[in-house]
Amino acid sequence: MEEDADKIEKTVMTERSTKEIAEYNRQITSEKNKILKIFKDCNADVKKIAGPLIDNASYMKVELAHLKKYNIKNGIKEFYMNGKGQFGFKESVESKTYNTMIKNYMNVIKQLNEMLPKGKSIGIEDDGFEDF
Repeated sequence: MEEDADKIEKTVMTERSTKEIAEYNRQITSEKNKILKIFKDCNADVKKIAGPLIDNASYMKVELAHLKKYNIKNGIKEFYMNGKGQFGFKESVESKTYNTMIKNYMNVIKQLNEMLPKGKSIGIEDDGFEDF
């Protein structure tokens, strides 16, 4: 029984340390500043509406990078065994989280791009197609 408790304790995520939180906040702020530079020429109303989206996009980009590293290191499937003796592999929680978050991130980036003046975009270079 004690061995089971040890196994569970090792697999449960622990809170991030103060140092880890500070590093996350630094990365999020860095991403936020990159996006804000793109919005610097927009009017105040657009900036006001875009603010929460920029906050969320910045957080998601940092979290996605960490989830991606985790998935590369640990794979996207995990072993399971239920109480009825059934076992096998299933998609990991981290993989599911990554897949859901990447979709949300892309939607937020799309919304932000639509708020920008023509000719500007987040992370996508203008190929001149629209002008053609």
